Amino acid sequence: MREPYRVKSEELPERVTIYEVGPRDGLQNESTVVPVEVKAEFITRLARAGLNVIEATSFVHPRWVPQLADAGELLTSLERAPGVRYPVLVPNERGLDRALEHGVDEIAIFGSATETFARRNLNRSVEESIEMFTPVVTRARAEGLRVRAYLSMCFGDPWEGPVPIERVVEVGSRLLDLGCYELSLGDTIGVATPGHVTALLRAFGGGCIGTDQLAVHFHDTYGQALANTLAALREGVTTVDSSAGGIGGCPYAKSATGNLATEDLVWMLHGLGVHTGVSLETLVETSVWLAEKLGRPSTSRVVQALAKEKQDA
Repeated sequence: MREPYRVKSEELPERVTIYEVGPRDGLQNESTVVPVEVKAEFITRLARAGLNVIEATSFVHPRWVPQLADAGELLTSLERAPGVRYPVLVPNERGLDRALEHGVDEIAIFGSATETFARRNLNRSVEESIEMFTPVVTRARAEGLRVRAYLSMCFGDPWEGPVPIERVVEVGSRLLDLGCYELSLGDTIGVATPGHVTALLRAFGGGCIGTDQLAVHFHDTYGQALANTLAALREGVTTVDSSAGGIGGCPYAKSATGNLATEDLVWMLHGLGVHTGVSLETLVETSVWLAEKLGRPSTSRVVQALAKEKQDA
């Protein structure tokens, strides 16, 4: 299979961790429920491709996200590969209880930088959501779990418009102060541009929060996800969220389109000489397989191009 020509860039990290969110953030946005055995095989294939952080599911109430109602069944049936982390999203203490029951050793919480989205997604204000997360993080850490925080609407909000940088830094800092090891900055509706990304990361740095504590999570609504990722890498970020095949969106923000495709990210990183540990060929095969299961083609440009080359060969 074709690989990109590699030209090493000295200004970029030697290695990047890809935080694969397809099984959770991707499949939660499907219009129909994907069978649990397909989800389990999807995760197994992703691990086989070399991805070592795969967000498996979410313990959210099935009334809100019915696509992930089988979280417990999935984790019970999942064969975990050595050296692979399988974090899950938990919204509250009940979600944490369920995660602990299933032997999870890493969780994520999901906050918002804006009041409107906090109300729509969590049915709470930003302040109330942080109060809700506090015992979750405290208990999880006491149980020996690692806790990651997502912060959505970091660049723009469909109801409130552009989000002030200082607001994002304020809320993000408070989530880290709870005891989270990492904060993922989400461009939920895909409106960020590279200059905006650079400014936000530098503002966190001005608040003494280094890029070793930050990850980025871009949606590709306006075709800016790869450019935004490159801007983040140049600022020292080494963890990037992405979704195999570009699946996903956000069920609470209809203007949010698919996530940055993992294959597109890997193609760019390998071309830049950045190590990922991921087999692009195996990953493309996985997304082609998943597209067949979902009944539609992958949105990833790299998947489309390489799959066609293989078909024409």
